[in-house]
Amino acid sequence: MRSPLIEAACACQLSLDPAGRSGAENMAIDAALLDRANGGGLSFLRLYRFDPPCLSLGRNEPAARYDHTEIARRGLDVVRRPTGGRAVWHEHEVTYAVAAPVAAFGSLRHAYHTIHERIAAALRSLGADATLAPHQPPPASRVDQPTSCFATPVGGEVLVAGRKLVGSAQVRKGNAFLQHGSILLDGSQEIVAAVSRKPQVARTVTTLSAELGRRVTWDEVVEAVVQAWRDEGTSPNLHQPPPTSTTLHFDLAPLGIAVKS
Repeated sequence: MRSPLIEAACACQLSLDPAGRSGAENMAIDAALLDRANGGGLSFLRLYRFDPPCLSLGRNEPAARYDHTEIARRGLDVVRRPTGGRAVWHEHEVTYAVAAPVAAFGSLRHAYHTIHERIAAALRSLGADATLAPHQPPPASRVDQPTSCFATPVGGEVLVAGRKLVGSAQVRKGNAFLQHGSILLDGSQEIVAAVSRKPQVARTVTTLSAELGRRVTWDEVVEAVVQAWRDEGTSPNLHQPPPTSTTLHFDLAPLGIAVKS
């Protein structure tokens, strides 16, 4: 039986943002959710998308790995994430973010595994044979090579037929953490290779549409993810705002972000 502290921390506020925001807006919102989780002990599940499509770089990833001239020529939106990891091209995907006290999951590693297991359960409900990758150290030869986040699966990540379908990263702040990531619906990560200065390692990536052999929509994946959170029974107070509203559960004015309505 879980302690009352963990039970309370698992109550999760849901935020849906289907219209799409720029990379800078999305990362600012995720960072603000982390601050709320750290300062107020709240837990959040946010499901959103990028508009325009965006290239995000990990917090500590050297920008010199990428060709700035080519990025400018293509007119790409680029943002640096508050979390670690490698570059991700955000276009045809459902992007998720979980911000919560670490106590809600017991540890960062357990949070990583639990969140991915819920996402895998959502994908299985749609017909994908989603599993979690076994825990093992990454190949040493690839550590310093420029590559997409989706190039090499690591332990606890979501796979379908041995190929990576979800890419995630974490950061901790005080007593809370932020984990966000991309559930690939369609398209590819080829643009990451196109703007890299050096050849990339081979990728083992897939998309949900490719695995299911049909077009998969943002709405149906979001519905499955939300249901997976409810099915776990660890989010008894999961609350969805009215369908006509995309406002978040806090004031974005201090961030200089205009909230869409």
